[in-house]
Amino acid sequence: MVARTDQTRDPAVVTDLAATRLGEAAFRRELSRLDDAGFDEPSLLPGWTRAHLVAHVGYNARALSRLVTWADTGVEHPMYSSPEARLAEIDLGATLRPQALRSLAEHAAIELDVRWRDLPGERWGARVRTAQGRDVPASETLWLRQREVWLHAVDLSTGLRVRDLPEEFLLRLLEDVLGLWDRRGDDVGVRLEREDGVGSWGAGDAGAVVTGDLADLVQWATGRGQDGLEWTGGAPRQAPRWL
Repeated sequence: MVARTDQTRDPAVVTDLAATRLGEAAFRRELSRLDDAGFDEPSLLPGWTRAHLVAHVGYNARALSRLVTWADTGVEHPMYSSPEARLAEIDLGATLRPQALRSLAEHAAIELDVRWRDLPGERWGARVRTAQGRDVPASETLWLRQREVWLHAVDLSTGLRVRDLPEEFLLRLLEDVLGLWDRRGDDVGVRLEREDGVGSWGAGDAGAVVTGDLADLVQWATGRGQDGLEWTGGAPRQAPRWL
């Protein structure tokens, strides 16, 4: 039997596919470290148990599969019917037994990967709409999934930390967060600076400067704490909402 391979040959898409699959492997690894009793314990996301988190990651894969189907067929398949339906699905999923949640996360991720694999090269530029209402090419589904699996692998609280994530991912994520704030018109009033001096973000006349290593800056920007940061020109503050 001849092995089936990715249909796309676009270098950028191929690179993103590899990065996304690496993130999927990281999430699977952290989930494998979680025993069944731990599903009812809190995740690092306020108000969510680990069961909520695993259900969310599984259903997110299904939602992104709908976008890939949309790109492939040209027939609209929204990620969710409504924000309320999305939350209700997660709440219901969190009541599943641990083995069912493990199966959901695994099988949904496999289905999504197969849809990516079989998507013809010319369809990766087809336009679809995210749950936030953004009109994006199908290739953006790869980045959307990367964000989910890498960050939520940390949120499972099984040992992986933000600083363990690939630097390329952290840089892209920080720019993604800052870009969203800018598009939304959030008045951040903070300049972010890497303590190693190799990167800074924000207006030069920002009222405050926060300095730290890349991982700590990402952790703050995504609402995951302020450890390791130094503030000058203003008091420490919470980052604006991201997603």
